[in-house]
Amino acid sequence: MITGWQGRVFEDFEVGQTYRHPQARTVTHQDNLWMTMMTLNPNPIHYDFEYAGDTEWGKPLMNSCFTLALVTALSVADLSQNAVNLGWDEVRLPHPVFDGDTIYAQSEILETRESKSRPHQGIVKFRTTGFNQEGRSVITFTRTILIYRRGHVPARKEPPKLVDG
Repeated sequence: MITGWQGRVFEDFEVGQTYRHPQARTVTHQDNLWMTMMTLNPNPIHYDFEYAGDTEWGKPLMNSCFTLALVTALSVADLSQNAVNLGWDEVRLPHPVFDGDTIYAQSEILETRESKSRPHQGIVKFRTTGFNQEGRSVITFTRTILIYRRGHVPARKEPPKLVDG
């Protein structure tokens, strides 16, 4: 049996590397409604077409927390599948996201260092940019992760055996 992608470890990262994340996602009005309602955000700019139509954008804006979550998720397979988040900093939203936009992401490694308190892990900081189908940046942020070193990633359980195939 061939094992699928297991993610990167601390030793795989070098300052200056840029990862162009392979997945993209077209966002929908339903995504916006779910995120806005799930987080109890009462701002009508996200769900009221009449209100939003009278703003300078002329239509609802995607919830910025959704944009942050989506662009973070687009980077996980490349950067943090074997890590936990320590924080996001310098979050900026230079251009709005609208229903129907397709969002892509890329990340540049800014810093790497060994963890002083956890010798089996390291710390990596990177800058991620989310951009739309026109190449316009819609979000930028730095994120810092605590990531396992090679040979220290906890073992994943094997899936059950296929019994009817």
